[in-house]
Amino acid sequence: MTIRSTGGRVAAYAWLTFAVLNIADLVFGITGDATYSLMSLTIGVLLLLGSGIAYTAGLRPAIVGDDDAVTVRNPLRDIRVPWAAVRSIKGTNAVVVRFAGPDGGELETRAWVHQTSPRAQARAEARAKKEQARTPGIDLRGRTPAAYTAQRLNEILDRRRPKTRSGAPDKAAAAKAETEKSKESARGTVTWSVPAVASLAVPIAVLVVLAVVGAVT
Repeated sequence: MTIRSTGGRVAAYAWLTFAVLNIADLVFGITGDATYSLMSLTIGVLLLLGSGIAYTAGLRPAIVGDDDAVTVRNPLRDIRVPWAAVRSIKGTNAVVVRFAGPDGGELETRAWVHQTSPRAQARAEARAKKEQARTPGIDLRGRTPAAYTAQRLNEILDRRRPKTRSGAPDKAAAAKAETEKSKESARGTVTWSVPAVASLAVPIAVLVVLAVVGAVT
């Protein structure tokens, strides 16, 4: 299961298209004579910085649930949590995953995808109530995008829990012990994304150099 922001991706691709066309114009002079001045170089670097922002904020963020773990990709960091390390997954105005961190202590991460303001959440709940009135028998309360994503992740989490048959207490006890052992040993990881950090840090560093060069000249 992979959850991304459709609006964020559309906006990011729109900016990347705009940036590519403008950089091509600066380099090849599509709409006029190509200029290789400090100003044109600065404009090009600003376009690259905007592309870095589009990548980190629009294309990178995602929530991925597979057989082994749930991964939350935020703009600059990746949080990967094995299912055994998950303590809770909730969805209100954001998807929040509480998990056992690298040192064994509990950590909490909020997913960038499907974040909403309290006002937007209230509007979504009001729409859900209207839909509930039209389709009685189907519970749509709280079905915001974040809540629905959390529900789907919790379904995967439930499936990953070991099942035991009734009438076999020894097997149930062994399975329970194994589950507790795996919970104690499982740890989530939090890492910085090198490409994401570089996509912002490199253009900023170049802009600083250009500003110094411009001030000296």
